[in-house]
Amino acid sequence: MSEARNYLREVETLDNGNVEAAYARWAPIYDLTFDILLKPGRRAAATAASKARGPILDVGVGTGLELPMFAPDTQVIGVDLSEPMLRRAAQRVRRERLDHVAGLVKMDATRMAFPDATFACVVAPYMLTVVPEPQAVLDELARVLRPGGEIVLVNHVSGKDDAIALFEAWLDRHMAPKLGWRPQFPWSIIGDWIDRNPRMRLVERRPLAPFGLFTLTRIKRMSAESKKSEESAPLELALA
Repeated sequence: MSEARNYLREVETLDNGNVEAAYARWAPIYDLTFDILLKPGRRAAATAASKARGPILDVGVGTGLELPMFAPDTQVIGVDLSEPMLRRAAQRVRRERLDHVAGLVKMDATRMAFPDATFACVVAPYMLTVVPEPQAVLDELARVLRPGGEIVLVNHVSGKDDAIALFEAWLDRHMAPKLGWRPQFPWSIIGDWIDRNPRMRLVERRPLAPFGLFTLTRIKRMSAESKKSEESAPLELALA
């Protein structure tokens, strides 16, 4: 059994009910608790997504902390499972007059009500550790993404066999449902998913401040034409 499958089997106690209950508790204090710590990752994700030529989907928008960070000439739709978090995002949009935000909608990230290939970019900061089925969410992000577009992720990625990893594993077993997220998150969850999807290509993976705790990941959905061109390129060019 792969590392990702083994991990997900061990922490399958996290479900949407856990997440909604936890974020109803977090909503009043979320910004105060997480704004400064998570700001570098949100800014990196919004900057990358703002380069897209077309509508952007922000999955797990929460209280909307990254919404002011998108370029003003973009069009952003935010979705989240938590109504209390979305209400705070809506207040932020009105308060800061974020005209580039086209809508905020409650949705389950594994079953979104958008047609295939709707968005030029899908951004999901600090979100995969929150959902019960992260690879199912990646499937859905890819479904609503246009060919040539990018999925932009920010996540904590766990190390292996060190004291921090052991502590994260303990938290996963005992605290994940109450926290509303998984403290432990192996890279193989994302890496295995990319390997299984030939149209998806990793274009960037880099650690972020503070202290490399979080990782920015950009995944491109290849168009049929670009994939065919890549496969037919000379070996020396493909490896350059």
